[in-house]
Amino acid sequence: MICISFTSKELSAQTGNIKGLIIDENGISVPGANIVIENLKKGDISDFDGRFTILSVSAKKHIIKVSYLGYNDITKEVLVKENETVTVEFELNSESIQLDNIVIKSYRLNGQARALNSQKNKQNITNIVSTDQIGKFPDANIGDAVKRIPGITMQVDQGEARNVIIRGLAPQLNSVTLNGSRIPSAEGDNRNVQMDLIPSDMIQLIEVNKAVTPDMDADALGGSVNLVTKTSPNGFRASATLGGGLNFITNKEKLNGSFLVGGKSKNKKFGWMFSASLNNNDFGSDNVEAEWTSKAENTNGDDVEVKPYIAESDVRTYIVERIRRSFSANFDYALDANNTIYFKSMYNWRDDRENRFRLRYKKIKAELDASNNIIGYEGEIDRQTKGGIDNDRNKNTRLEDQRMQNYSLGGNHIFGNLEMDWMSSYAKASEERLNERYISYRVKDVALNEALNDSEFPLITAVNASDVAISKFKLKEITAENKYTDEKDFNTFVNFKLPANFFDTNNGFIKFGIRSKIKEKGRSNNFYEYEPLNSDLDKLSAVPLVDQTDANYLAGSKYVAGQFADNKFLGSLDLKNATLFEEKDEPSEYLRKNYNVKEEVYAGYLMVNQKISDKFTVLAGVRVEATRTEATGKNIKDEEDVLGDITKEKKYINILPGVHLKYNLSNETVFRFAWTNTLARPNYKDIVPSIDVVNDDEEIVVGNPNLKATTSMNFDIMAEHYFESIGIVSGGVFQKNIEDFIYTYQTKTTNDIYGSNTTGFDVFQPQNGDDASILGAEISFQRQLDFLPGFAKNFSIMLNYTYLTSSTNGIRNEDGEERTDLDLPGTTPNMFNASLAYASKKLSLRLSANYSDSYIDEIGGSAFQDRYYGEQFLVDFNGSYRIGNGFSTYFSVNNITDQPLRYFQGVKARTMQMEYYGRSVTIGLKYDLFKK
Repeated sequence: MICISFTSKELSAQTGNIKGLIIDENGISVPGANIVIENLKKGDISDFDGRFTILSVSAKKHIIKVSYLGYNDITKEVLVKENETVTVEFELNSESIQLDNIVIKSYRLNGQARALNSQKNKQNITNIVSTDQIGKFPDANIGDAVKRIPGITMQVDQGEARNVIIRGLAPQLNSVTLNGSRIPSAEGDNRNVQMDLIPSDMIQLIEVNKAVTPDMDADALGGSVNLVTKTSPNGFRASATLGGGLNFITNKEKLNGSFLVGGKSKNKKFGWMFSASLNNNDFGSDNVEAEWTSKAENTNGDDVEVKPYIAESDVRTYIVERIRRSFSANFDYALDANNTIYFKSMYNWRDDRENRFRLRYKKIKAELDASNNIIGYEGEIDRQTKGGIDNDRNKNTRLEDQRMQNYSLGGNHIFGNLEMDWMSSYAKASEERLNERYISYRVKDVALNEALNDSEFPLITAVNASDVAISKFKLKEITAENKYTDEKDFNTFVNFKLPANFFDTNNGFIKFGIRSKIKEKGRSNNFYEYEPLNSDLDKLSAVPLVDQTDANYLAGSKYVAGQFADNKFLGSLDLKNATLFEEKDEPSEYLRKNYNVKEEVYAGYLMVNQKISDKFTVLAGVRVEATRTEATGKNIKDEEDVLGDITKEKKYINILPGVHLKYNLSNETVFRFAWTNTLARPNYKDIVPSIDVVNDDEEIVVGNPNLKATTSMNFDIMAEHYFESIGIVSGGVFQKNIEDFIYTYQTKTTNDIYGSNTTGFDVFQPQNGDDASILGAEISFQRQLDFLPGFAKNFSIMLNYTYLTSSTNGIRNEDGEERTDLDLPGTTPNMFNASLAYASKKLSLRLSANYSDSYIDEIGGSAFQDRYYGEQFLVDFNGSYRIGNGFSTYFSVNNITDQPLRYFQGVKARTMQMEYYGRSVTIGLKYDLFKK
């Protein structure tokens, strides 16, 4: 039947092909334009590079029409010759933007127009945002941009958006790609991609595919974020930014700068672009943590239930310097009208220097009277300094060196009626932490007070101040460790596309292809303890000290950190000097954490995209993915004796059909439906056949090489209405039926099966639950208020809201009983974004708000132990002013609400962590030059 469909009158006639490019008046590519030959009812949509292809066009003159939301249609006559490919270029400029009684200024709608046109003309359910559209400036990472999209929330790290949650699915269940190529993860414990590693000024568009098509990777349970880098302009372009600011928590500066330069050769065959970005941010955070318990030992030696109290608590001060560098070089070359090759690259390098001063109250025991009422507390107090060696790289800090690099070589080709594209890429992410040092001092058996009336801000203090004088703290330990994790990705794909005509509409295609992904993930750590050979370090009072007490401590002045060993002193210690220190290797701290995993995925797909009528289009197909994993861990006896390596192999195949329906009620109104099937493979660490006994914490972490991949059947319905004045109102519902989701099962040991003296330890092991479901709805509205009189027409608003509900089956508590009271971890019930913007010819201002509700983050052994991620409400204000001659200034005020990162245990009032970052301001200057 497929062969018959290729023998239509149009295909059997004398034909040629049309290739084209859509650019704006500055020579920048325009994606999402609708190109059509109306008399043939054939056409295409321009891609992210502004390019389009129409195959098998009869050899004669044709009128090509380009439609673009917010612009008048443009037409051009093209002569098609037999067996040749003709090239054509369209330019959208300010003269073509005047609509009936409305004049739209392209300088302030450029990014939004690009994004909405791309979104409108996509066959699948997608959200597309340009980085300049959301008003973010060069110091922002790409995660800050993504969190503005409906159905998206972000987990933060040191105040910056890092891990993306799409429609309630945890970060490791979503994929992040760069120009369609998977970005590897430097995280040792999961597949999370660090979004704060990539500056937003290196990215042109952000594409969130909420319903993937068969030609996309299926490992996108929640969705797929595709970051599209900037491409070579059609003329010469040079731009640069330079800015600085202040972080109020430390009163230290932040600096940022970037440049971009690119162009085309005279014959338009060779395109090139170089860009670079640098951000240097000195900041920190104030952090209070707590671990709660509801059990205590009574006078008879039995564990009994008591009023919840804190078993361990920290007061932490972080001092951080984060330097983010990014480099990109992209090239493309048109061999002829039918053949183009390209090379794209990006190198991201982040140094994160951190000192942490931690006051810890630990091993807290509640003292009970005969009626099991708490009458007092006793515990241990530790003062720990975290740092690194004294050299040009570490600078007496813990240095986390994270890098992500991606290199892609690909091409686009036409062979008669066959269109082919291919790409091979190599990507690597790594995290290296060398010479990381800790020094701890402690005092034992201290009588403690716990002020728990306000459990949101709990406070622990010593009953007698004299018990915790600095002179009472004795050396607990000096340790040093080195950590290295990397992931390498080798990707290759080839796609083929043929015109097809099943319903005599003369506008459809068949697409098929294959892909291979080979991943290698490894982690190599070590750990040493150092025993001083003299008594110089025995007492905290005998070493150089720094006082981290801060009257302006953001969590509250009642949290008094006190004095710690100076991080510079820690960095100067000659630990490798055998006359001063005895070095002891501690394999129990790292052996079971080291692993190697190899993952091979081979995929093939077939799909058909056919226009049933002028209004109705169907895309249907199937994808098959075959997966093989090989995980190697350590076979260890009694924590330190390595008996050998353990390697486990697993193979499985997933068949993943999908259907996407799109109905254009009018040029402005679109209805969509999607039925898709997706998957998420287990975290690498979870499938390693190893056991990790953490004696100090009385915990045991066990791997599970028999874990199944999580799968989901997804249904989506969406309606969208686009405004000619550049805007959208949309609404939809979605459901995900999930099988074999993965959670961490927590129980306690009843004997010493994991080694000596491990009875009563908490055991954590990843396991498959039975099934889960997510039901959600999202609405979105954004529009220029051009219908208002006077200056009010310069205002625009953006609003979006997402609601989620979920349920799970097959989760067991520590007693082995099934729990029925749980949401799926990561499912945020309510998410909301809003912004009010004003844009005149020169001035642009924007007030933005982002809200995400609290949600369960980690399942404990019981409801009391469940960990929740707290609600967040972030408000930012930024703007720019166009000076002229290509120059503009910009500014931003971030985290106006001083929103902390917060976790709570079981109930909202019971704080597990509250980390404050304070506010910051940024100002800068930007220059942009275009020359066609």
